[in-house]
Amino acid sequence: MSDEPGEQRYYVTTTIPYVNARPHLGFALELVQADVLARHRRQVGDRVRFLSGTDDNSLKNVLAAEAAGIGVQEFVDRNAAAFAALREPLALSFDDFIRTSSDPRHRAGVERLWRECAAAGDLYRKHYEGLYCVGCEQFYAPDELADGRCPEHGTEPRQVAEENWFFRLSRYGDALHELITSGRLRIEPASRRNEVLGLIAGGLHDFSVSRSHSRARGWGIPVPDDTGQVVYVWWDALGNYVTSLGYGAGGAEYDRWWAGAGGGRRVHLVGKGVLRFHAVYWPAMLLSAGLPLPTDVLVHDYLTVDGRKISKSGAGAGGRTSVDPVELVAAYGADAVRWWLLRDVPRVGDADFTVERLVGRADADLAGGLGNLVKRVVTMVHRYRGGIVPGGGVADDASTEALGAVRRDAPGAIAAALEDFDFRRAAAALWTVVEEANRCIEGTRPWELAAAERAGDAAATPRLDAALAALIGACRDLGTYLAPFLPGAAAAITAQCAAPSGGLLPSPVPLFPRLAP
Repeated sequence: MSDEPGEQRYYVTTTIPYVNARPHLGFALELVQADVLARHRRQVGDRVRFLSGTDDNSLKNVLAAEAAGIGVQEFVDRNAAAFAALREPLALSFDDFIRTSSDPRHRAGVERLWRECAAAGDLYRKHYEGLYCVGCEQFYAPDELADGRCPEHGTEPRQVAEENWFFRLSRYGDALHELITSGRLRIEPASRRNEVLGLIAGGLHDFSVSRSHSRARGWGIPVPDDTGQVVYVWWDALGNYVTSLGYGAGGAEYDRWWAGAGGGRRVHLVGKGVLRFHAVYWPAMLLSAGLPLPTDVLVHDYLTVDGRKISKSGAGAGGRTSVDPVELVAAYGADAVRWWLLRDVPRVGDADFTVERLVGRADADLAGGLGNLVKRVVTMVHRYRGGIVPGGGVADDASTEALGAVRRDAPGAIAAALEDFDFRRAAAALWTVVEEANRCIEGTRPWELAAAERAGDAAATPRLDAALAALIGACRDLGTYLAPFLPGAAAAITAQCAAPSGGLLPSPVPLFPRLAP
């Protein structure tokens, strides 16, 4: 596969979740966001690679397997399959899916990354005692805890003492600061960039990058040349962004998507809880190994239920916080689930999920708004022009002209919002076409023009033709603009509004069911 002249490479990744339990809606948010970016970039002609996967080599997975009374490999295989299977219900378009416990590309890449950092003098052994959260798979300083508990999971960390390998993160504070402030490593939104700069300003400390073989229960990738130690799960997991490209063996895919000359974007989507790993640890590891850095780290906040973060296990004070995306899609459809995630979740701040909000948004926007518009327009073309879209007519009506202006502006507004990692703004930009098309119907009043035409008013004919042509054009545009967001619905709209040259439009059909009883 070679790049065409002027074609930009766009490599977009999700984080890879632990597989200690089945997927939840919070990770579905990240998958859908990455999918929109990938589909949009393909639509504008970029060469795109979209990666997801699972983090199999975590102590959390081992403990969960022990609790389930089955072998670790069997356990992670079962749960990893549930993550990979999100592709169909969520209408995802990832090009690659890596599993860190079983993909032959991965171990070779992790070992090579380790050896490169060792050759740079950035790995050393030392004895360490500290407070370790198994849920986060990280050590915490006492002042980082909230009332003695992990700020992410609300659990008391364990006191751990052992000799491990450490990475010289302290060497890279100045370099990371310069990369971030210059924009070469872009972190969005700005509040998260400032958070990372604050971490750097407070001083970076070397961090442990291995665990004893016994504490890891023997699960994970052995440290090269030190079989008594297992590579720390975050070092292991972060490497997937290059190991999936064949970094361990080198070759064309790694060169094309990560190390190749001529630019290209390397975009990580991450949740706010793992920002430090992706915007500090990972870039420092790459600097040590002499590898290019990601160009963008795009950070989303959390989905919550009753104000509590959604989790895979669903355990939490005050009630369950697990929401199964597959069950949601089975009950309400992929369009409704994707649309709520994109239309209602803000760029900054957590979003509280309820089924009532999802149903309300789908019924108002999809069934009552977009679906009603397309059916209404196609019905009018059938009623007033026998199902044949008129050639254009005279567009001298202010409503028709206003719709034309919105149609012209929408693609740029959608693209700008997606570039800013603002899906809600992008969805709102798309929605301006729906709103303006409805205003155009009320402004031009095609039913009155048709009545005037039947009464012998010759001037009504070109005005009706212009209105219907503009409205069908707007619906066809919506089929195009919507494709990255709701690919299934977009295809249905395009099919409803398409006709052979000079042929009939299909008969109007409902596009979206009403979900509320």
